[in-house]
Amino acid sequence: MSHVADRFVVLLDANVLYPFRKRDVLLRFYDAGLFRARWTDRILDEWAGNLLGVRPELKQSIEAQQAKMMAVFPEALVADFEHLEAGLALPDEDDKHVLAAAIQCGAQHIITDNTRDFPLAELEQFDIEAIEADEFLARTFDLYTAEAMNVLRNLRSHYSNPPFSPSEFVLDLTAKGMPKLAARVRDRRDFL
Repeated sequence: MSHVADRFVVLLDANVLYPFRKRDVLLRFYDAGLFRARWTDRILDEWAGNLLGVRPELKQSIEAQQAKMMAVFPEALVADFEHLEAGLALPDEDDKHVLAAAIQCGAQHIITDNTRDFPLAELEQFDIEAIEADEFLARTFDLYTAEAMNVLRNLRSHYSNPPFSPSEFVLDLTAKGMPKLAARVRDRRDFL
């Protein structure tokens, strides 16, 4: 990861790690230093468990991906947050650990595609905002356009099966749940 001072901290919820393309974009933006991502063992286990429930044949690949995330981003793991869970009130009790971890690591955002599970009234007391991954990526793109385009250009070049033309890559971002990010990139696709 590029170490850039003063980049904001975000906690990635399991549901934004589940779709491959979304996870890939988030992790590559993180690796480029556009923000500092955090997660917990429980978040990684939830992501892996949900994916294994649908694709059990990917067990070895999923375990390898988890191991690689931990090796490449050791600073991302949040620990010692459990004591905060008891004092939190969320619609889904299973999400308390996510908010507790966000508080523990000083995150400004929880990146989740289930924002309704993190009511503003509960989060604002901790100065945390729950935001969908696509909106977050679009905002990050707006803040760091040149760096984000560089990341996306490199990402597109890594996909070879199938390879993507710049226009196809923009369409793929849209199809994979990132239409806002795709809209930002569309007018700049000649630089992909």
